Amino acid sequence: MKAGTWSTAWLVLASAATAHGEQPETKVTVGAYVETYYQLNFRTPSNGITNLRGFDNRERTFTIENAAIDVKGERGGLTGRVVLQIGATPSTYYLAEPALPGTVGVNATGPELWKYLQQATFGYTTANKIVVEGGLFPSPIGPEVIPIKDNWNWSRSNLFLGLPFYHTGARVAVPLGGGWVGTLHAYAGWNSVVDNNDYPMVGASAFYTGDKISVQLMYCGGIERPTGAPEGKPWRNLFDAYATLQVTDELSILGQVDAGFEPNNFGTSGWLAGALYAKYEVTPALYVAGRGDYFRERVAGEGAMNAGPLFWPSKWIASGTGTFAYQPLTGLSVRLEYRHDQAQDDSFFGGGVEGDGVTVPFVPNRKAQDTLTLGAAASF
Repeated sequence: MKAGTWSTAWLVLASAATAHGEQPETKVTVGAYVETYYQLNFRTPSNGITNLRGFDNRERTFTIENAAIDVKGERGGLTGRVVLQIGATPSTYYLAEPALPGTVGVNATGPELWKYLQQATFGYTTANKIVVEGGLFPSPIGPEVIPIKDNWNWSRSNLFLGLPFYHTGARVAVPLGGGWVGTLHAYAGWNSVVDNNDYPMVGASAFYTGDKISVQLMYCGGIERPTGAPEGKPWRNLFDAYATLQVTDELSILGQVDAGFEPNNFGTSGWLAGALYAKYEVTPALYVAGRGDYFRERVAGEGAMNAGPLFWPSKWIASGTGTFAYQPLTGLSVRLEYRHDQAQDDSFFGGGVEGDGVTVPFVPNRKAQDTLTLGAAASF
């Protein structure tokens, strides 16, 4: 599901002899992708917003979900990668980036500064295949990724939307044998290029790849509330696991479970979430995919004395998604997708919506929404 195909241009930039021997060849790979869609929201909200969807969030208009340029470089064991982007996707998932003021001699930092950068990493692979990396990473939590071309569905699950999108820091991956790779992680925190407190997030994961199955197990923990939060400085624990199984040549299934808890000044907040996926290849150029997910959150406290919610304006949120994908040639995927979203409380929009979104926030007035999306993703 994470494997993608890039059209590559290999450029030999340097291969010169020195007094100490020949320099390793430098190779650069350049790729790009564009994602665009048109969507109908059957609740016809007057503000045109498909809420809590993440990136396919505007209805009855053609728009660019994301456009990205990906540059990778290699020289010996040293690697580097920079992915630049623009569109609804980066503007949405950088919304949680901490906004911190500057001075006359120091820049302010916040979403507008970083949103055009999807990834900026460098790494070194040792002779015994240990990989050390640093920089801005897409989050390793869960199976879904930012480029649509590498996912089975057009939209992302509620787990992808609720859990972290990106991290800044470092990680070390070590081969463990038998198809397993173990990784240690140290990051600024959830969705933070610049942290909102003085404490890092740490984690450990193990990934297995076999002939028919792949599995990832992960734990991460850290203090994620901003400095001075009424919840105090609670340690947030996250546990995530997913597995992909190739049942037949045509049928693949995928399952993810995620849970966590945070003991804070109001009690213990926590969550439990899961998603189940299936993909069936009708022909090499056509497949159908389905996904169901459920995300339940517990907010510590009672009445007005509550901890701030971690994810949603509702106690639970769920969705069911069906996708038809036609891929007539390498690098092009056209998808038609129906999705139903449901929540316990009003979390979506429909009909006449109160508020103007500027001076008065829009007021959710529906517990459900249904959409039909036609999208195309092209990669080069």
